[in-house]
Amino acid sequence: MPRQFLCPVFGSSLWLALILQSLISSAVTYRRPVSGGKRQSFLERTLILLDVNTRSPVKVLNDNFLSLQLDPSIVKDGWLDFLSSKRLVTLARGLSPAYLRFGGKRTDFLQFHNLKNLAKFRGPGPDYYLKNYEDDIVRSDFALDKQKGCKLASHPDMMLELQREKAAQMQQVLLKEQVSNIYSDVTLTARSLDKLYNFADCAGLHLIFGLNALHRNPDNSWNASSALSLLKYSAGKKYNISWELGNEPNSYRAMAARSVNSSRLAQDYSLLKTLLQSVRFYSRANLYGPNIGRPRKNAVLLLDGFMKNGGSVVDAVTWQHYYIDRRVTKVEDFMKTRLLDTLSEQITKVLKIVQTHAPEKRVWLGGVGPAWAGGTNNLSDTFAAGFLWLNTLGIAAAHGIDVVLRHSFFDYGYNHLVDQHFNPLPDYWLSLLFKRLVGPRVLAVHVAGLQRKPRPGRVIRDKLRIYAHCTSFHNHDYVRGSITIYIINLHRSRKKIKLAGTLRNKTVHQYLLQPFGTDGLHSISVQLNGEPLRMVDNETFPELKPRTLRAGRTIAMPPVSIGFYVIKNINAYACRR
Repeated sequence: MPRQFLCPVFGSSLWLALILQSLISSAVTYRRPVSGGKRQSFLERTLILLDVNTRSPVKVLNDNFLSLQLDPSIVKDGWLDFLSSKRLVTLARGLSPAYLRFGGKRTDFLQFHNLKNLAKFRGPGPDYYLKNYEDDIVRSDFALDKQKGCKLASHPDMMLELQREKAAQMQQVLLKEQVSNIYSDVTLTARSLDKLYNFADCAGLHLIFGLNALHRNPDNSWNASSALSLLKYSAGKKYNISWELGNEPNSYRAMAARSVNSSRLAQDYSLLKTLLQSVRFYSRANLYGPNIGRPRKNAVLLLDGFMKNGGSVVDAVTWQHYYIDRRVTKVEDFMKTRLLDTLSEQITKVLKIVQTHAPEKRVWLGGVGPAWAGGTNNLSDTFAAGFLWLNTLGIAAAHGIDVVLRHSFFDYGYNHLVDQHFNPLPDYWLSLLFKRLVGPRVLAVHVAGLQRKPRPGRVIRDKLRIYAHCTSFHNHDYVRGSITIYIINLHRSRKKIKLAGTLRNKTVHQYLLQPFGTDGLHSISVQLNGEPLRMVDNETFPELKPRTLRAGRTIAMPPVSIGFYVIKNINAYACRR
């Protein structure tokens, strides 16, 4: 977390006055335990003073800041044919407006085939595996074609169950490919592209399609024939799509025994830009890249060379980050403060390069997930992973990262937001609250901890992470000028937070997220203010009811929990316009 947003402003006379006033208030309200009673722990007595600069935002982000990603593996394991599910579309619509990036490790193995007679080619989707159901799926496709507007379907339970069984078998194949870095081709038909676009369009998501950059000519230049075929087909359908070329080009040598240097990569993007301009419908389409991997030595050199050799052709600079690999086996690993801080270090590296060559360019963070290679069962799909996810959103916003793309909304592995029964996982509910409550204007946070033996900032910076934004203008439950604060408490003890300065004596709406059930941090269920969160039906979300905290009340954050706090009617100048 950046220090400028966490360090208390001790030089301010106003701040000193606030601290003194709070000390007096604490002394008045503190009661010594009666003799023989259990002495209150030192950590629980620690009081955090919190204020927010409401005059002007420190960063203004994209309205689609929290966005989504789908991996091309859904073509292989068959789930692409089920994207028309009413429930899945409803869940995706809950996170709109957002971008939907179709990309991942298999981006560079995608082959587009504009096939009209689908019966002549059946790729490894559910209609290939479910031999007894092939005719049913074809009939379902024809039924969807007859619908106008959004094409939605209700799939039989038996078909879904068999699809889950077959997808589970394919998942082992996909994981082996990812771990070994040896991938097989993925065939995307015109029909598959139609289904993908229908899903994005129905859910209110803007599709970003990642093109295969490893389709190369003998001289190692990019072979754009397949991309041009896809562009022409999409233009004919008037599909509103933005584009990207390749995925983690710094890893091509390991993946395909082929190297693409920064100069060649910049030429490839220039060629793609020319192609887009040659197809009238996409002459003004956005282009994003180069989508490098984690900014280590090779990736940093590639990004620097790309920006130096013509990287200005892209509309936003993209890169990827994940926290941990699949060897992690303990929930405690998801709560290590040193691990959470690695993102800030990597963002700094990327921003330095971009600001050197193209300071006006926006930077996007893509491929974000708790863990690499599909994640870890009973860890990266549990409540514990939410600490990493919200930490990513908070740190990225504080640094001015314009968009964060979550890998993945729905597919194989354990990093997704929605499971294969179409049930929301903890990170989905966290994302839904973020979308509804948090706006794109980022505010500076000032905090101070009052302790007997002061350790400046440590208790705050390491284990208690606090961020503030203007409340989303899309949320009509709150008037403009409201502020949303979101807090991660990694402590094993309760933390008390006193609102100070401009936040004093204001009514607060609390949205407290905690694991539901006996599994604790391993739980895949979430409770909001003590009530479990579940979909009412395939098209209806539960009511997200806040708990009202009276004006002046201290916020009590339970151990290892996540909270959103909306400061109502504060009329913050930074949030009125």
